[in-house]
Amino acid sequence: MTDDSPSRGPDSSSPRRDPRRESSGTVFSSSWGMLFAVGVIIAVILFSLSTPKNSNVDYVFVWKQAEKKNIDFVEFQGESVRGRWKVIPESPDSKVGKLTEEFEMILPVPLDHELKDHLLKNGVIIKAKSANGAFSSREFLWLLIQILPFAFLFWVLWSMIRRNSDPFGSGPLGSFIRSPAKRFKPNEHQTTFDDVAAMEHAKQDLQEVVEFLKTPAKFQRLGAQIPKGVLLMGPPGTGKTLLARATAGEAGVPFYAINGSEFIQMFVGVGASRVRDMFRTAKENAPCILFVDEIDAVGRIRGAGLGGGHDEREQTLNQILSEMDGFQQTEAVIVIAATNRPDVLDPALLRPGRFDRHVTVDRPTKTGRAAILKVHSRKVPLNDDVNLEKVAAGSIGFSGAELKNLVNEAALNAARDNRDNVTSEDFDQARDKILMGPKREEVLGPKERKMTAYHEAGHALLAWLLSEVDSVHKVTVIPRGRALGVTQLMPDEDRYNIGEKRLHSQLAFMLGGRAAEKMVFNEYSAGAEDDLKRATQIARRMVTRWGMSEAIGPVAFRDGEEHPFLGKEMASDQREYSDNTARVIDAEVQRFLIQADQRAVEILTEHRQKLDALTDALVEKESLDLDEITAIIGPPSSRDEI
Repeated sequence: MTDDSPSRGPDSSSPRRDPRRESSGTVFSSSWGMLFAVGVIIAVILFSLSTPKNSNVDYVFVWKQAEKKNIDFVEFQGESVRGRWKVIPESPDSKVGKLTEEFEMILPVPLDHELKDHLLKNGVIIKAKSANGAFSSREFLWLLIQILPFAFLFWVLWSMIRRNSDPFGSGPLGSFIRSPAKRFKPNEHQTTFDDVAAMEHAKQDLQEVVEFLKTPAKFQRLGAQIPKGVLLMGPPGTGKTLLARATAGEAGVPFYAINGSEFIQMFVGVGASRVRDMFRTAKENAPCILFVDEIDAVGRIRGAGLGGGHDEREQTLNQILSEMDGFQQTEAVIVIAATNRPDVLDPALLRPGRFDRHVTVDRPTKTGRAAILKVHSRKVPLNDDVNLEKVAAGSIGFSGAELKNLVNEAALNAARDNRDNVTSEDFDQARDKILMGPKREEVLGPKERKMTAYHEAGHALLAWLLSEVDSVHKVTVIPRGRALGVTQLMPDEDRYNIGEKRLHSQLAFMLGGRAAEKMVFNEYSAGAEDDLKRATQIARRMVTRWGMSEAIGPVAFRDGEEHPFLGKEMASDQREYSDNTARVIDAEVQRFLIQADQRAVEILTEHRQKLDALTDALVEKESLDLDEITAIIGPPSSRDEI
């Protein structure tokens, strides 16, 4: 695991698409749509401005204004009369409002000769217009407004049909069912195995894939078949994606990357269409590598959920299985998938002919951690007191991503203090922040502070005296994260297995804080909740899974809690043992915890003086490191074989 920043960017998602052509077509279409909308708005505004605003008046008012010779002309059109005043009169009704220069009136009788004679008598010019003539501006505007929505909808549909004549064209429907896989071309700054620190075994397993992609004829002439699929398994942050990108860079072939969740959509069949398009693209550009990250999002066991066989996720998985099974032996296409949950994958994905090569990418060893730290600290100015080997030894269990975060936190701490380089103290503070959480600003009262000090001193003293427990690195009563105090242990070596004696010692260590509180204050506090929870989990695993109880014997019992989200536990009994066995299990778990508690009380009682001295130092200094603890209670060599 090394620097996982992308060394190159995507240039296209499919070789059959021309980005310039697609971009120009999109801009062209958008420009015409914008011009169309602007034209409609201008037309509506012009017609609204050109339409005269007439005042509606009644028959009697017009008759009286004609007698006053205040009408310039009138125009008869069917049952309506339009005209213009010489001088705008006052409105006869306050509800009408202020009159305009022109007026309009509806005739009570279609042919009113009396009104015509009255107007002629008073010198009003009379015009006439056919009722069946051309549209007026108002009528034309009304018709335009009614037609525009249908015209716009027709234009949109016609544009979509024209642009989507090819189902995988550049239209919106084509982009919806097209694979969103991003293509990375090899270039001068490509990632190779030289950029990947540690993971030597994983790189050896992938070396055959690289050789096949470089010289496929070497294997084909002997009838050898390279695995079509490689499954990278490991905890989060161990560098699975980086390793896949380095494999493509080492082979010098195109690299297509996609996340498993990108196949799943709300519409049925979209995921399967994207799978078909992705594999079609890969075959056209062979040799290449297809990388599917988080494949468990689409490759979980079929028939386990509530959706049944018609679930969109299962249909997408079926299409993946079909495409991988349909590869020809001459097609140099390798599918690499990554997951941190290989136990939930469908067995059909793992059979020979599909993902039949499994590469485990585990957390790095001490040597690997040192190499990863060197890679991530290339651009970080380090002080002379920084020993990366020592930092690697103190970061047991860290993944590659966590080591990168460790270096970054140390650099941030140095920048916060306005220093020119990163010191060893910065790495220590960064590790404490990652393992124990950031400091909180809470201020404890005197009693709470002393009780917390005794609690942490009890943990620290038991870890110091019990040889089976890891060494104490630091103990503090400064609230960090969600805890009021923390006792940090530092493993002496990488450990992949654990014995029964060490587990019993760990139980005593976990209950040490609770025992110290009871010994000094004669009461228990709620601060031991997490200790009791973790101790109970370990004790139950010792009894039910690891066969460490004489009363139960070498039997493993399933609790039914491993994968409840799959739906497999919903229709089955979660317990595979009788009520009598359950009582025995509970009794054994309780016995383990009581023995651990009694052991912790005995040790703390025997070393009460050291407990008090350690507590007083914690109350005074708030935090004690290895050297300070040694000065108070003696060197670690005084550990007891208890």
